[in-house]
Amino acid sequence: MIQSKAIKKQYPPGDFAIWIVIYIELITFGLFFIGYAFSRRLNVDMFNNSQLLLDKNSGFIDTLLLLTSSYFIVKAIQNIKDKTLTIKKANEIASKWLFSAIGFGSIFLINKLLEFSNLFEHGITLSTNTFFMFYLLLTMFHFMHVCLGIVILIAIFKQTKLYSYTSNECSGLETGASYWHLIDLLWIVLFSLVYIIR
Repeated sequence: MIQSKAIKKQYPPGDFAIWIVIYIELITFGLFFIGYAFSRRLNVDMFNNSQLLLDKNSGFIDTLLLLTSSYFIVKAIQNIKDKTLTIKKANEIASKWLFSAIGFGSIFLINKLLEFSNLFEHGITLSTNTFFMFYLLLTMFHFMHVCLGIVILIAIFKQTKLYSYTSNECSGLETGASYWHLIDLLWIVLFSLVYIIR
């Protein structure tokens, strides 16, 4: 019975409040995605022609960066929960994984800024057409979420430097990880919808 309660307490990982945030974000982005799909149906040729102006290689690199950073965060949690490691050692290893995740997330932001800059240099703005209105709104909205995610990861990183997490108490780490995985998931859908699907 005690064991059953202990297992139940681990799910969902992190603070319950973050899952409310995650559900709200999923609904918000979901409405954007539905709006994009509906608008695309009304003018498929314009959407397809505009899509050709996007840099798919850059979008693919962004996808790899976020997927890799998510992997690093998973490794950080695995190390914290590894009961064969001392608390100090587990936090030290986790901090290195988190530092790498922050680095990859930062490179994602730089790459997106370069992509935005290239579009603006070619005179593309929100008012260019419906496709670019959705593209810029969705990617910039997601960009802000990545910025917030990196701030959260930095806060978690600092906690690992204080050896704050243990195998039994790492709720803060799991909360930040859950938010970062949300960002990752949203980008995969966004990348597929805006860059790939025709």
